[in-house]
Amino acid sequence: MNITDKTTDTELVEQLNSTVKKIKSEIGKVIIGQGETIDNLLVSILARGHCLLVGVPGLAKTLLIKTFAEVLDLNFNRIQFTPDLMPSDITGTEIIEEDQSTKQRSFKFIRGPIFANIILADEINRTPPKTQSALLEAMQEHRVTAAGNTYKLDEPFFVLATQNPIEQEGTYPLPEAQLDRFMFNLWLDYPSIDEEIEVIKFTTGDYNPKLNKALSKENLIMFQELVRRVPVAENVIEYAVKFVSSTRPSSENGKLTSDDLISWGAGPRASQYLILAAKTKAIMDGRFSPEIDDVKSSLNPVLRHRIIPTFNAEAEGITSIDIIDKLNKE
Repeated sequence: MNITDKTTDTELVEQLNSTVKKIKSEIGKVIIGQGETIDNLLVSILARGHCLLVGVPGLAKTLLIKTFAEVLDLNFNRIQFTPDLMPSDITGTEIIEEDQSTKQRSFKFIRGPIFANIILADEINRTPPKTQSALLEAMQEHRVTAAGNTYKLDEPFFVLATQNPIEQEGTYPLPEAQLDRFMFNLWLDYPSIDEEIEVIKFTTGDYNPKLNKALSKENLIMFQELVRRVPVAENVIEYAVKFVSSTRPSSENGKLTSDDLISWGAGPRASQYLILAAKTKAIMDGRFSPEIDDVKSSLNPVLRHRIIPTFNAEAEGITSIDIIDKLNKE
C-alpha cells in the first residue's frame, strides 16, 4: 500500500476499505467466526478507543488480540491481573545502576509491560482498584508517571481488558470512572455448532497458518487521523446526543422510561464515542460520511457499561441492553 502525504482523503478512504478486507482475511486464517467482535475491534483501534471484552474462558480472546497485533505489525504485551499485582508491575520501576568505570550510582527506569502498542489486560477485575488505576493515565493520556517522571507511550496505543462474567468471587468491580474510559464493552458469545466444528478441526491438527502484515504502524496512524477529518451531518450528531441524553433521568430530554429504569445514564463521552464509531464504520465501508444507522449500530457496545439500571429494574431482570432497546423504539 503506497500512502504518502499527497494522498487525498478520498484515496485514503478507498485504500482503507481494501485494507480492512485484507485484515479480516488474514485474521480469518486463525479466528473462526466472531465477525462482529472483529469489526468492533477494528473500529475501536481506528478511532483510538479502548475495549472491555467480556466472555467465558476458552473463546480465544488472547489469540484474537495476538493475531490482531501480528497482522497490524504492532507490539503486543499481555498482563495477567492478580490480587497481588502492583502498579509498578504494570508501569515499570526504577533500579539503582552502577557505572563500572566511575563507580557512580544512578537510578535507571525499567519500562513495564504497558510500553507496547496493544495491551491485553487479562481479568482486570482480579486486581485491587489501586492497581487498576495504573491503567487510567495510560488509557487517557497515553503516558505513565513513575518516580516523578513522565514517559510517553508509543503510538498507536490500545488497551483491551477482559473480564470473566461467571466467576465473581474475589473480584474488584471496575469503578464507573474507569469503565467510562472504554469506548466499547464487547460480549463474546459461544460459537455456533458449525463454527465450533471448524475450530476443532484446525486446533487439533497440524494447521499452522502464516500471517501476512496487512497494515503498517505508520499507515494505521494516518487512518486514525483520517477518522478525525470525516465530516458528519448535523442531524447525525443531534441524534447521538439526544439518544445519550435520553438515558439520563434528570435530563430534560430524558424519556419516561428512564426515570423508572435508570439510576445513572451515560455522560458526554458516550456521545463522542458514538460519533467516532459512526465515522469509522462509514469509511471502513468506503463511504465518506456516516448516517444515523451507523450510530444505531454502536448503541449497545458504547452504552451497555454506561447505564446503571435501578434496583427495581434489576429485580425484574431488566438489563442495560433491554433499556437501550426500549429507548431505541420510543
